[in-house]
Amino acid sequence: MDQKKKMGFSTQAIHAGYSSKEHYGSLTPPIFQTSTFVFNDVEEGRARFSGEQEGYIYTRLGSPTVKLLEDRIAVLEGAEAAVAFGSGMGAVSAVIFSLLKSGDHIIATDAIYGGTYSFFSMIKEKFDIDFTLIDMSNYEEIKKYIRPNTKMIYIETPTNPTMKLVDLEKVAKLSKELGTISVVDNTVMSPYLQRPIDLGIDIVLHSATKYIGGHGDVIAGLVVGRKETMKTIKMAALKNVGSVMSPFDAWLLLRGLKTLSVRLDRHSENAMRIAEYLEQHPKVEKIYYPGLASFPQYELAKKQMKAPGGLLSFEVKGGLQAGIDLLNNVKICKLAVSLGDIDTLIQHPASMTHSTVPIEERLKMGITDGLVRLSVGLEDANDIIADLEQAFSFVK
Repeated sequence: MDQKKKMGFSTQAIHAGYSSKEHYGSLTPPIFQTSTFVFNDVEEGRARFSGEQEGYIYTRLGSPTVKLLEDRIAVLEGAEAAVAFGSGMGAVSAVIFSLLKSGDHIIATDAIYGGTYSFFSMIKEKFDIDFTLIDMSNYEEIKKYIRPNTKMIYIETPTNPTMKLVDLEKVAKLSKELGTISVVDNTVMSPYLQRPIDLGIDIVLHSATKYIGGHGDVIAGLVVGRKETMKTIKMAALKNVGSVMSPFDAWLLLRGLKTLSVRLDRHSENAMRIAEYLEQHPKVEKIYYPGLASFPQYELAKKQMKAPGGLLSFEVKGGLQAGIDLLNNVKICKLAVSLGDIDTLIQHPASMTHSTVPIEERLKMGITDGLVRLSVGLEDANDIIADLEQAFSFVK
């Protein structure tokens, strides 16, 4: 068996694709902070531009630092190749612009990220690429919305922030039968906790800003899939449009990957503690967390996820004002959007991340005025619980 196949996830996250012997013995991969690359002669330049020869031309088209990140995330996701982008929305828009055309139709998970919803609304208006949001937790519902022009099934699982799950194996099989492209936004789970490609999904994308970066200091996106598909996306979206990742940001993500498994084990452990606390709290109407036995899709979570992760949501009794009173009085938890940081982040989806979604759509998604989203960090769980408890004292 190939040595690379024998290595575990954490080992690959630290070592895959890099040899210190090829970089003057440097333990940490160097940052190739250059805009362009010098050719030895005209013939070499011609060969690289024509694609006859591998090599670097211009950092918009790739650099050694970014390439290492792409190769490593592809290994961790079990994919053939990857493409890095300057943001998570850069990754989302690249997949859509590269693979769909005017007149096509997308079926997407309801409760998708607000930025993705806004982008889908824009391309519907400007480019006639239509979309339908459906509850994919009900597998039978998906078939009802298939049209002759449906070209893509776009999935978030767990959905953000309602935490509903989609059975990836079933949807991947259906997508292949229909001849559509299946895409999973794997941001909330990361490749450590969920590997959609192993379940038959075509393309996986990430806002690498979140768990992959993990420290709240980088904005980035990643897309993984088959080599030819990634080549198409790279040429269409990086070469012609942009949204390029800088070498320094790639270096930060490589650093983040080295601790991804350790961090997510702790995120999941802490989140479970907090979920159990919230489930019993008299001022909490409902809690959404796949790690709880009371969660409606608990068995599916165990089937396709290594652990339930660090993100959860809960309904505060008293609606909007109760949620405001809670959020305005936390101290350790930081009132901020984003997720996956080492810091615990708390936010109000209805007025923040999903404020661009029309209220009728938002309520159909299950995002009520009293819903609070918590991205559980790496602090001591007892301190997070104590902070929430004192903040609840302000909720009447």
